[in-house]
Amino acid sequence: MVAEARSRISVIGTGYLGATHAACMAELGFEVIGLDVDAAKVAELSAGRVPFYEPGLEEVLTRNLASGRLRFTTDYDEAARFADVHFICVGTPQRDDSGAADLTYVKAAVEELGPRLTRPAVVVGKSTVPVGTASVLAARLRALAPAGDAVELGWSPEFLREGFGVTDTLHPNRIVIGTDSERVEAAMREVSAKQIADGVPFLVTDLQTAELVKISANAFLATKISFINAMAEVSEAAGADVMRLAEALSYDDRIGGKFLGPGLGFGGGCLPKDIRAFMARADELGVEPALSFLREVDAINQRRRARTVDIARGLIGGGFAGRTVGVLGAAFKPNSDDIRDSPALDVASTIASLGATVTVYDPEALERARREHPELNYAHSMLEAVRDAEVVLLLTEWAEFRDADPDELAKVVAEPKIVDGRNVLDPERWRARGWTYRALGRP
Repeated sequence: MVAEARSRISVIGTGYLGATHAACMAELGFEVIGLDVDAAKVAELSAGRVPFYEPGLEEVLTRNLASGRLRFTTDYDEAARFADVHFICVGTPQRDDSGAADLTYVKAAVEELGPRLTRPAVVVGKSTVPVGTASVLAARLRALAPAGDAVELGWSPEFLREGFGVTDTLHPNRIVIGTDSERVEAAMREVSAKQIADGVPFLVTDLQTAELVKISANAFLATKISFINAMAEVSEAAGADVMRLAEALSYDDRIGGKFLGPGLGFGGGCLPKDIRAFMARADELGVEPALSFLREVDAINQRRRARTVDIARGLIGGGFAGRTVGVLGAAFKPNSDDIRDSPALDVASTIASLGATVTVYDPEALERARREHPELNYAHSMLEAVRDAEVVLLLTEWAEFRDADPDELAKVVAEPKIVDGRNVLDPERWRARGWTYRALGRP
């Protein structure tokens, strides 16, 4: 009996989402071609080098390049000829003139791919787009494609956490596909067969519901983070301890402890821009009041940064001019080199603008930070960053910083004063070693 041929896959866009998706689809045994208009990025990936930091991805990439299942190209014609299923994984950043999502790259992918689809094909969007986008793109794709109605589009949102992208792709907690087409559903069931066999929930919805899943999830998580940070504001005013408050809340299984960590707040390329895009789309749909609470979610998040600067200013005597400050962390979260909307760099840059000499250290994000924030100084170790510092700020919760020895740091700082912007240090331990310790939401 001859085994049925498996679909061949193209992945359009090889940024964080696309490169991870392409490598992991190959890991699952599919033949995959990754496409990007950036020739330098294609060259890097083709050489087995990941142009960003993501644990475990380089090993998956090199293994599948060597197997022959994975390759990369800048040629849309090659991708269209090769693949039966095309995944759109391009970015949807915030527009410069508003909070809305910029769909330039998504539309460009459809405009380039569509005219080259001369035979039946399935196109699946994974990019985060405003609700209503997919139906418009589906009509445009049919109009452009020589194969016409034999080209069908579905939408399957991604749920990757930076730092866990490989695991989240190979072992997702759910798979969602928005479609009314049996062929699109069958294609997604084929590429997801291993996960489905492992018991991963597979949900089929309409296009609009699928588009809402990812952005709704991000809005909920952002709200939960800002809720506990709002409680941190109240705790500071009342003399309470927000960490004990969060612990007490976490035992209620209706609430849980995930994303209930008070501190400097969220950043990165997803949560901030997604909640702003969600608000903008609600306004376009005439239901702006339904998401008006997200404006306060965003505002609370921004206030955490200003409050961190204020705490550091108080520890240093009321002004930063001529002072020396050490900052631990540049990435928006640990296990990533992503500095998009990084709270850590926002705080560091603000303090530098107030006259301080600020030196930053991060295990992975230094080069990206240096390009975006040349006004800051950069060190290649934690001790170098805090040397002669009159106050230290821990702003990204890398394990290296969580496990720091207060005695070792005390040997090199000018003043043993620390602002724990992520509430990850043991206050009693640091105070017992002679440090003045402050954190958001704690006495």
